[in-house]
Amino acid sequence: MSISILFFFVSSTFALAQQNEITGRLIDSVSGEAVSFAQVAIFPQGNDTQPLDFGDTDATGSFSLSVPNGNHSFKAYFLGYEDLILPLQVDGSMNLGDLKFVSESQNLEEVIVQTSKLPVRTTLEGLIVTPENNLANAGGTLLDILRNTPSVSVSEDGGVSLRGSSATNILINGRNSSLTQNLDQLPASVVEEIKIINNPNARYDAEAEGGVIDIVLKKGIELGTHGGGEITYGTRDRTNAGARLNHRNLRLNLFAGYNHRNWKGVGQRENTRVLFDDNETLDQTTQSWEKDISNNLNFGLDYYFGNNTLSYEGVLQVNETWDINTLFAQQIRDENPFDYVRRNNENEQDDGLDNALIYEHNFKEKGHVLRATASHSYRNQYKTQNIDIYNNSLTVRPENLTGRERAFTDEVRNISIAQVDYIRPMDKGKFETGLKSTLREFDNDFIYQRFDESSQDFVDDPTVSNRFLYQDQIHAGYAIYSNTGEKFEYGLGLRGEFTQVDTYLFNTDEENQQRYFNLFPSVQGLYNLNESHGIKFTYSRRIDRPRAWRLNPFPNITDSLNVRRGNPDLVPEMINSFELGHLANFKRTSLTTNLFYRKINNQIDFITIVEDGISYSQPDNLLFAETYGLEFIGTAELTDWYSLNGGMTFSRIVVNASNISEEFTNDGFTYNAKLNQDFKLPKGFNFQIAANYESPEIQAQGRSLSVYFVDMSVQKSFWEAKGSLTLAVRDVFDTRRYAGNSLTNSFSQEYFSKDETRILLLSARYNF
Repeated sequence: MSISILFFFVSSTFALAQQNEITGRLIDSVSGEAVSFAQVAIFPQGNDTQPLDFGDTDATGSFSLSVPNGNHSFKAYFLGYEDLILPLQVDGSMNLGDLKFVSESQNLEEVIVQTSKLPVRTTLEGLIVTPENNLANAGGTLLDILRNTPSVSVSEDGGVSLRGSSATNILINGRNSSLTQNLDQLPASVVEEIKIINNPNARYDAEAEGGVIDIVLKKGIELGTHGGGEITYGTRDRTNAGARLNHRNLRLNLFAGYNHRNWKGVGQRENTRVLFDDNETLDQTTQSWEKDISNNLNFGLDYYFGNNTLSYEGVLQVNETWDINTLFAQQIRDENPFDYVRRNNENEQDDGLDNALIYEHNFKEKGHVLRATASHSYRNQYKTQNIDIYNNSLTVRPENLTGRERAFTDEVRNISIAQVDYIRPMDKGKFETGLKSTLREFDNDFIYQRFDESSQDFVDDPTVSNRFLYQDQIHAGYAIYSNTGEKFEYGLGLRGEFTQVDTYLFNTDEENQQRYFNLFPSVQGLYNLNESHGIKFTYSRRIDRPRAWRLNPFPNITDSLNVRRGNPDLVPEMINSFELGHLANFKRTSLTTNLFYRKINNQIDFITIVEDGISYSQPDNLLFAETYGLEFIGTAELTDWYSLNGGMTFSRIVVNASNISEEFTNDGFTYNAKLNQDFKLPKGFNFQIAANYESPEIQAQGRSLSVYFVDMSVQKSFWEAKGSLTLAVRDVFDTRRYAGNSLTNSFSQEYFSKDETRILLLSARYNF
C-alpha cells in the first residue's frame, strides 16, 4: 500500500455525524517497547485512498484519531514493520489498547539477529555494523569501525581487506564514490551503518575479489525535527567535532551533517635489506610526523508526491594534510659505508564532492518499485613535496645539505553513474532487473624537479615526471529471480558487464586499450530447518580490474633505493567464490558458521626485484591464488548487563607465481580473531573492551607478522540516554604495529612500523 494515501489525499468533506475519539498505543511485538512516530490512519470500509483522519504516534507510542460512526479500517505504517490493519465498527469513542507491531519477516536479503542493540548483526550475505552501538568508535573514523569488525583487516597504510582479500568494492550509500580513496577522512559519527557483503548477488557490481562494503551515511527518517552533536578531545591535541540536523514533514525530509577533524600523529618505520651477491646491507629508519585537518558535510532532501519520491544526496569534503618524513639510511657495500638522510616535507590538499539524484516510484502492489539514479563524484588531490638530501651524513644540518628535489602531484578523479532498477513481486517470489553505466576518469599529472647548482633553479626530471590518464566505461545489466517457500528460499542471478579501458601516458605517447565482456552468475539459497536454524549457500563469479595507479609505469622515488612503479600489462583477476554456512538465531544470541573457498586466476600481487642495488616493487599477475576458510561470527546478550560479539576466521592461502619464478610460490595458514565485550554498569555507566588479533599472513615473497591490540572505553549516559560522556583508550598496551619479511634467492628484507596508536580520547554526545 503506498504511504502517499496517508499524506496527500485527505477527503475534502467529512460526515456531519458525531465524531468519536479512537485512541491506542503501538508497541513492538517482541520487545514490548513503544513504537514512536509511526503513521496511523482510519479509512472508510472499502475505500483505502481517502483517510477519515490520520496522524502519528507520540514518543510513548500513543495516538488519537477522530472519526464518525460506521464500519472503518484502522491502518498503521512504519519502516521496518509489517503494515498493521484492523477492522473497526465505530459507534462511540474507543480505546484499542496496546497494538502489537510485527517486524517485517526477513528474506534472502537479510536474516538478522532479533536484537538491534548489538553493534554487529549477521545476515545471509554477511554483516551489518551499527557504529553508534560500539563505544570504541567514539571520536574515530571509518577505519576505526572496520578495525573492530569481524572478517575485516586494516593494513598499515589504511588498506581494507575482507577475509584476507584487499580487493574490496567500497560504496557510499550504495554507490561508487571517489571519496572512498581515503577512508580515514570519513568520521565514524556520520555513519549510520555498514553492510559487509561477502558474496554479493548479481544486483551489485562484479568488481572486487573480497566482496562489497557499503557505507550508509546518516540522513534521518523520523517525522519532526531531530539532531545531535558530538565533540572529542584527545592526546596530542586531537579534536573531532560534528553536528547533524534532520527535519521531516508529510512532504519533505531535509537533513544535513557537518564534521571538523584536526588529527595529529607520529611514527617510525625501520627497514633492513641484505643483497647476497653484492655483499650489501641497507639499514633505514624513517621518522614521521603528520597533521590532518578535514571538513565533511553531508546533506540532502527527500520530496514525497503521490506514489513517488525524489531525493538528492550530497557529500562535500575539504581536507588538508601536512607530513614530514625523515629517512636515515646506512648502506654498507663490500665493507664500504655510505650514510645519507632524505627529509620529505609534504602538503596535500584534498577536495571532493558527491552528488546523487534518485527517483523512486512505488506501484500499488507492495514491493513493486521502479528506481532511477544519476550520480557524479569528483575528487581533486594536489600534493607538493620538498625533499632535502644530506649525503655522507646522518645529521640534518644546513651545512650538510647536498641536494634538493621537489615534486608536484595533481590528480583529478571523476566518476559518473546512471542506473535504473525494477523490482516486481510475484507469487511467492520476486523478479529484479536493472541497467547500470559507470564512467570513470583518473588524470594524474606528476612533475619531479631537481635543484641545479649551475642555474640555481629547479629543473624538471623527464625520467620521473609523467602525466597518466586512465579512463574506463563499464556497462552492465542484470536479472535476479528469487522465491520463498515454507522451508526453502533461493535467488538466481546473472549479470553481464562490458568493459572498455583506455590509458594514455603523455610523456611517451603510449596508449593501452582493453575491451572485454563477461558474464557473472550468482546463486543464493537458504533452507530453514526450523525457526532458529538455517543452512545457507552462496556462489558468485567476480572480477578485479587493475586500479589506475597500478597501471602507471612511472616510478615513485620518495626513497631512491626502494622504488615503487606500476605495470601497464596487468590483466584483471577472475574469481570464483563459494560459501556454505549455518545460521543459528535465538532470542538473544546468534552464531553464524561459514565455510568459504575462493579461486583467483591472474592474482595481482606485488613482486620485488633488485637491480644495481635498487629494489623495484611492482604489481604483477600471478598464475593463481586459492583461499580455503572457516569463519565463526557470534553475537549474544547473555544477561541484561553483559553482551558480546566477535568472530574468528581461519584460512589457508596458496599463492602460485610459478609463471614468474618458482621461488615466488608460497602457502600457509592465517587466522584473525575479534572480541567486543559490553558491560552495563549501575548509574548509567557502560564499559567496553575490544580485542583484535591477526596472525602472520603469507605473501608471494614472504609474510607479514601478527598484529594485535586492545581498546577500552567507559561511557556515562545522561538525560534518559540522550546525552553521554565517553572516555576511550585506543591500543591500551601500545602493541599495534606492522612488520614482515621477504626472502628470495638474491635478497632478504625485513620491516617494522610503529605509529603512535595508544591514544586517550574524551567524547561528549547529545541527541534530540
